[in-house]
Amino acid sequence: MTDEFKTIAGTSEGYYTEKRSKFLAFAHPVRTVDEVKDIIAGYRKKYYDARHVCYAYMLGAERTEFRANDDGEPSSTAGKPILGQINSNELTDILIVVVRYYGGVNLGTSGLIVAYREAAADAIAHATIETRQVEEIVRYSFAYPQMNDVMRIVKDMKPCIISQDYEGASCNIVLSIRKGEAEQLRNRLNSLL
Repeated sequence: MTDEFKTIAGTSEGYYTEKRSKFLAFAHPVRTVDEVKDIIAGYRKKYYDARHVCYAYMLGAERTEFRANDDGEPSSTAGKPILGQINSNELTDILIVVVRYYGGVNLGTSGLIVAYREAAADAIAHATIETRQVEEIVRYSFAYPQMNDVMRIVKDMKPCIISQDYEGASCNIVLSIRKGEAEQLRNRLNSLL
């Protein structure tokens, strides 16, 4: 398991048209299923007159939580091609919604697959893709006289300090560090005991 993953920096849009049908694609960075549901509900409300609001999402650095939805299109002609673009770009923590306005001409299953795939690809092409690190939380409790030793390790390994609590003789610190370095940080802190 690597401690890096690729996602998009912000919202982007894509577009595809085929035989007067319009496919509007929107890519969003997301972290939770609740966020996904809120965004989809917003698109269903905003584009209430559209024939279909299809989507796919992928969550988590392990890329194990995902879903594809055809929203009434023939099975596997919309959600799967969108998800395929997410997979081929190795992205996660992303939602892609494709809104279809029907142009009066049936595209057939292969035409739909191409249209949804190309709309999703266009949204990704317009996105800024960034590599992020998988972070792990490290909690450590220590006596006040150990403060200098603890802070020397923090300065050396450069974790992000989430919180510090110094009440009386007992101190607590919560740190966030790249997953691949978490074990080393724990070992160095525990060696102070």
